[in-house]
Order: sequence, then structure tokens, then C-alpha cells
Amino acid sequence: MTRPLSIAASLALLLAAFSATAQDPAPAAVKGDAARGKGLTYTCRGCHGLTGYKNAYPSYHVPMIGGQSETYLLNALNEYRNGNRKHPTMQAQAQSFSEQDIADIAAYLSSLK
Repeated sequence: MTRPLSIAASLALLLAAFSATAQDPAPAAVKGDAARGKGLTYTCRGCHGLTGYKNAYPSYHVPMIGGQSETYLLNALNEYRNGNRKHPTMQAQAQSFSEQDIADIAAYLSSLK
């Protein structure tokens, strides 16, 4: 015959079961499609595709992003989209992208040499 659990033990089991079911599963990694990403980067080329391009105001160098690390591109676009990186044009662009769009863009741009 089994012994009944104490109230504390019962609560501990209940909390452990609740915690295990309440956690959201980690989202599946989104795989980028470079062919689709090529089309999505059409507007990016206007600034990032020009060698030596600088904005008039505020004056800063616009980096070349072709051939950049896929991880870097994913992080940068997500940071612009989430407001962690500040640049009005990039924030506006990134906010219009879905997770899949960002993965596709990063896959394409990182494939360039």
C-alpha cells in the first residue's frame, strides 16, 4: 500500500507538472531561401550596393552587406526590427519583414562574394 503524499510534496509535484507544460517550446529555426532573398533585397541595393556611399545627413558610411556573415545579418535585422539598433530607415525596413523574410535576406546576402 502506498503512503499518501504530504501537502508540500503534492504541491511540489503539481508545480513541476505545471512548469513543464507552461513553458513555450523553442521556436523552430527558420531556414532561409537565398533565391527568395534576392528579390527581397531590391531596395537594400539602393544604399548598400554603392561603393563608398555616404548619407548626407547625418553623415556616415553605409556598409557593404554582401558576403557578410548570415548570423550577423540575422542579428542586425532583428535588432533593427525590435528597436535595439537605432536607424530610422533600417528600422522601417526591418519592421516590414517577417522572420522568414529576414532568414531569406540573410541567406542571400551571405552567399555573395
